[in-house]
Amino acid sequence: MSLGHLLFRAARLLNEVGVARTSRELGVPGLRTAHMQVLPHLDLQGTRATEIARRMGISKQAVGELLDEIEAMGVIERVPDPTDGRARIVRFTESGRAGLLAGLGVLAEVEAELAARVGTETIARLKADLAVVLPAIEAMAEEAPAPGAER
Repeated sequence: MSLGHLLFRAARLLNEVGVARTSRELGVPGLRTAHMQVLPHLDLQGTRATEIARRMGISKQAVGELLDEIEAMGVIERVPDPTDGRARIVRFTESGRAGLLAGLGVLAEVEAELAARVGTETIARLKADLAVVLPAIEAMAEEAPAPGAER
């Protein structure tokens, strides 16, 4: 199995476990992996939807649909941008902030459970190795043309 396949599969499964546990523990039915992929792109003071779309590399319409769903769950709200009254920003609600912290706790629990299964030394080595490999992958990504761009 290739490195890319192993990394992708591990990340996907770890994410799915985290989302399922977070959804169950917070009592947020319908929480999906796609929703959780939006949240890291949301600054605590708030972020415009267009900026979230840019950071995620997806369309404003796709982000809008996800934001509608997350807003219906009470995790985020859209409010006037204090720097530009014509624009709106997306920010966490009070319960959304609490949920974010709880979700981070769930991820820590999942990591601890994984360490109990494979050993803390294995997890420490994996983290150290990934900390070396990740910057190299980031550099390769910066050098690569954007998808759909002419070569």
